[in-house]
Amino acid sequence: MGEAALKHAEETWVYAFGGGTADGDASMKNLLGGKGANLAEMAKLGLPVPPGFTISTAVCTAYYELEREYPSTLAPQVDQALADLEKKSGKGFGDPENPLLVSVRSGARASMPGMMDTVLNLGLNEASVVGLAKKAGDRFAYDSYRRFIQMYSNVVLGMGHDEFEHVLDEYKDRQGIDLDTDMSADDWQKIIVLYKETVQKELGKPFPEDPKEQLWGAISAVFGSWMNDRAITYRKLNDIPAEWGTAVTVQSMVFGNLGESSATGVAFTRDPSNGESIFYGEYLINAQGEDVVAGIRTPAPISRERADTLGSEDAPLEEAMPEVYAQLRDVANTLERHYKDMQDLEFTVEDGSLYMLQTRNGKRTAAAALKIAVDMAREGLITENEAVLRLLPSQLDQLLHPTISEDAERDVLVVGLPASPGAAVGKAVFDSDEAFQLAEKGEDVILVRVETSPEDIKGMHAARGIVTARGGMTSHAAVVARGMGRPCVCGAGGLQVDSKAGVFRVMGREVKKGDIITVDGATGQVMLGAVDMVQPDLSGDFGTLMTWADAARRLKVRANAETPLDTRTAVEFGAEGIGLCRTEHMFFEEERIPEVRAMILSNDVAGRRASLDKLLPMQRSDFEEIFRILEDRPATIRLLDPPLHEFLPHTDEDMEDVAKASGVSVAELKRRADDLHESNPMLGHRGCRLGITYPEIYEMQARAIFEAAVNIANETGRKPIPEVMIPLVATHRELQILKAVVDEQAKAVFAETGVTLEYMVGTMIELPRAALRAGDIAQSAAFFSFGTNDLTQTTLGISRDDAGRFLKIYEDKGIYEKDPFVTLDQEGVGELVKTAAERGRNTRPGIKLGICGEHGGDPASVAFCHRTGLDYVSCSPYRVPIARLAAAHAALSESDS
Repeated sequence: MGEAALKHAEETWVYAFGGGTADGDASMKNLLGGKGANLAEMAKLGLPVPPGFTISTAVCTAYYELEREYPSTLAPQVDQALADLEKKSGKGFGDPENPLLVSVRSGARASMPGMMDTVLNLGLNEASVVGLAKKAGDRFAYDSYRRFIQMYSNVVLGMGHDEFEHVLDEYKDRQGIDLDTDMSADDWQKIIVLYKETVQKELGKPFPEDPKEQLWGAISAVFGSWMNDRAITYRKLNDIPAEWGTAVTVQSMVFGNLGESSATGVAFTRDPSNGESIFYGEYLINAQGEDVVAGIRTPAPISRERADTLGSEDAPLEEAMPEVYAQLRDVANTLERHYKDMQDLEFTVEDGSLYMLQTRNGKRTAAAALKIAVDMAREGLITENEAVLRLLPSQLDQLLHPTISEDAERDVLVVGLPASPGAAVGKAVFDSDEAFQLAEKGEDVILVRVETSPEDIKGMHAARGIVTARGGMTSHAAVVARGMGRPCVCGAGGLQVDSKAGVFRVMGREVKKGDIITVDGATGQVMLGAVDMVQPDLSGDFGTLMTWADAARRLKVRANAETPLDTRTAVEFGAEGIGLCRTEHMFFEEERIPEVRAMILSNDVAGRRASLDKLLPMQRSDFEEIFRILEDRPATIRLLDPPLHEFLPHTDEDMEDVAKASGVSVAELKRRADDLHESNPMLGHRGCRLGITYPEIYEMQARAIFEAAVNIANETGRKPIPEVMIPLVATHRELQILKAVVDEQAKAVFAETGVTLEYMVGTMIELPRAALRAGDIAQSAAFFSFGTNDLTQTTLGISRDDAGRFLKIYEDKGIYEKDPFVTLDQEGVGELVKTAAERGRNTRPGIKLGICGEHGGDPASVAFCHRTGLDYVSCSPYRVPIARLAAAHAALSESDS
């Protein structure tokens, strides 16, 4: 026995549940997966759960460590669990008279709907199908057997689903049969023969008759599906580690397709789209669970309230099976109170008896997550801090972007079910791979499908919105879209989708691939053309939850902004100041760029000062408006950073216009551009190096800052807090020289105006040397702002402008877990940040520390900043709420650990 096998030889692998008892409970989610742990918990609560057993996630880990072999002690434990299951059910596995049939399902600790494999009706063969027929009828038994052959052959034996559909369609054509429901028991028996012949022909071996062989084949298929492409993609999109593995749950089958007194369905204890406290769900009479989620049939609502809301003419479960409905409501209420969260329930009604097949914390839209969290806190089910933790920072993206204007003109093509709210505009695309490819090129696309399947996961994530012709509110498309935050319209029955031709038709109208459409997931409307959007409302529940989040967090949150619009937006989103004002962005405006170019073209200090004197009032006005909006919030203002050649024209036509306006020849302009050209401008004459070379530039900017601050102090009575940032410092001496320039201007302005204000001079740490010599630099710096965009570039030696050519390959190969320009490289760049913070504080204990790269709005990076003890993060205005919530999560998670 190998070392890995020995390590696992003494493990307990199998955990039984059912009959009011269980070997596990909800706290064992890591070992039993979400499905297994919650089935065990429901069994202990005395709820009607069909008995079964769960093979733990530890087996999945061992399975891959042993190169797709099982520990030797697993099989005896499975045999014992199967024997116990036979006793609980009163049936025999493979018994020709009273057969036990089981489902074999995956169950990871994090919900991954539809990503891994499932097998139903397992245990049927030529002998046991006869016993099933005696108990449940010939047609039901042989229909179940053909379903099992088709599913098992696809999931376990690797055959295509379409091969069996082709056989079935040909048979129906020959017999003149339109619908599956018109097939008789004799028809299904003939189909079974044809299916088995197809398996023999395709695989060169017969379909397995031995139930034990079937069982182990299904178990291996489920464990194997943990590493299928769609599961890998889903894990990457949702930050689920591969090492978690999946559990496998084997459970006694109950049948929702035994006739009109049987049914199957999915329910939510609250509306997963908007969070309203109503019983929400769908069901199908005489169907199996896969029929609901696959979207093949459009189900009916569970409650009369929901049916009225949707205008459904189908009888809700509340009226079709009132006793079952009442029992289901009681179970739902029990589970929500027990788990203290909105529950997603799967149930089956077998001949009038209710069985619970699953409960889990339901996936929901961001709007629903917000409302449910706030409502549950007000109801006393959870605390305010728990409510804050219920809303993920990444979900806020769904709440911070425009929706369709109420006054917008809508050319409505079709109305389907409002499966996932939000609105999106894009080109209609009918193929998931094409949607992914176009999105990679920067195109906005809407994925239009008859129905989606787990294979569509990449295209669904890439698309701005999703439309399906079939399926209900709990179909694959709806559930996955809600989890991703994609607007989705399902069950748009009027659509005739021709994916191959790249077109859909509705009411005599035709929309082709590439045509622009708009999706409104809140109303279910699909519209032709681009429709006007409006900004979101961030009051009400949003404001309440963010107030709770602000009370919990320690990190301050600022914004990167340099225009009045961005500054005002940042303040409205709760920014506590500006963490990065990039002054060079102010120079590109039409009336300013000529003077900037004139300054660059000047051959002496006097010429440069003449142009700078004209720029001074413009800069001062900019800063006045920013200080006016900020009131008494601080503003970190970075002095000129980019190399001067960026301000010069590049085309011949622009060169001629600028030369004429500047009074110089084109040849002189080109010569000056050549003089300023740099092979690697990111590492060249920029940042503080410009200030050292041309101190008059920094003099003008510093004077503009202080004059603006004084003017606003006199105007408003408030005291602006300027924080002057010297960029790209590598040595203490650079900062010493330029701090003196800033201090001199402050002294002069304060003397001239008779007003003295507090201000700070600090630097941006964006070079490894600066991080390592932070102790020296802190002698002159009142603050450090970590410019992690450039610090990442200079540490990794990667240009973020060019890295797109290979970074995805690096992520796929696991070299970088995440794009280091999106999520901070904590081991490398992060180590430099921690080193600089520690050394800076050793020199100057009260030094202010912040981060102003794009990482400031990334939740994982915000958590790192909290742990490192930084004072604030700064990010783009629209990501300020995300950073606020991420900072609260970091603080609350730390207090729980």
